[in-house]
Amino acid sequence: MAVIEIVEMSPRDGLQNEDAVLSTSDKVELVSRAVRAGARRIEVTSFVNPRRVPQMADADELMAALPRYEGVSYAGLVMNGRGLDRALAAGVDEVDVVVVATDTFCGRNQGMTTEEACVLAASLVSEARSAGVFTTVTVGASFGCPFEGEVSLDRLREVLGRVVDAAPDELALADTIGVAVPADVTARLALARSLTDLPLRLHLHDTRHTGVANAVAAVAAGVSTLDASIGGAGGCPFAPAATGNVATEDLVYLFGRSGQSTGLDLAETITAAEWLEERLGTRLPSALLRAGGFPSG
Repeated sequence: MAVIEIVEMSPRDGLQNEDAVLSTSDKVELVSRAVRAGARRIEVTSFVNPRRVPQMADADELMAALPRYEGVSYAGLVMNGRGLDRALAAGVDEVDVVVVATDTFCGRNQGMTTEEACVLAASLVSEARSAGVFTTVTVGASFGCPFEGEVSLDRLREVLGRVVDAAPDELALADTIGVAVPADVTARLALARSLTDLPLRLHLHDTRHTGVANAVAAVAAGVSTLDASIGGAGGCPFAPAATGNVATEDLVYLFGRSGQSTGLDLAETITAAEWLEERLGTRLPSALLRAGGFPSG
C-alpha cells in the first residue's frame, strides 16, 4: 500500500490568518490532538516578528510547553537569522525557510527581493544544517502571485535553481493563494524534478476548491509529502483573500478510500477539526467536517 505523508500545518498556517488568537495552552492541545490522530510531522509555529503576525507571538513559549512524543517532529517557519536563532534555541526538529517566487509578494512577506531571499535562504540552511536540524525550503507563490499574476515556468526555474543550490534536505512548492489546477501541479513538479533529486513536497491551499484534485495530481507525479491543515483552517496574512490549506481530514478520506495510507485516523482528525472550529468561533471549510466519512459510523 502506498503511503502518503501529511505534514500538519494547522498550528502555524492554520492559525496565522485567523481573527481569533488561541492561547498557548489551546495550541498545545491542538498539537496533541494532531498527534493522537497520527500526525508525525507538525509545523507548530513561526518565529517571526509578533507585530506582523500576532497569532504567532508565543512561539518560544509554545515550544517550551509542547510535550515530546517518540517519532514526532516539530517544525518552525523562519524568515531571517533572528528567527532561526530563536527556532534553534527553542529546540525545533525542523526549520522551514521561505522564498517567495515574485519580488512584489516577497517584499510584502519578507521585506526583500526574491534574489535577496535566495541568498538569505542559503545562509539559513547552512546554519541549520550545522546545528543538525532538518531543513526545508518552501518556494511560495510557485503557481501564481496575488500581485504579479501568473508566475512563468521560466521564473520558477530561475528561483528553484537558486534554492536547489542551497542544498536543503527537502524542497517544497507552495500554491500560496490556491490558484493551481492539476495540470499546473504536474508541470511544475516535473520542472522541479528536472532540476534536483531532493525530496519534493507540495503545500496546497484550497482557495478555489482545487486542493484535493491537486493532491491527487501530486501523488500521481510521484510526490508523497503533502501539507494540510486540520479543518482547512489558515491563510497568509500578506496575501489578499487568502484562505486555508486543504483540510487534513479531506485528504485522509480521499487517500484512504483510494487504498493509500496516510497513517492518520479519520475519526480522530474530524474530532480535532470540530474542536478547532469551536475554539476559533468560525465555520471551517472542511468537507468531511460537514459530511463525515463513508460508510458512516
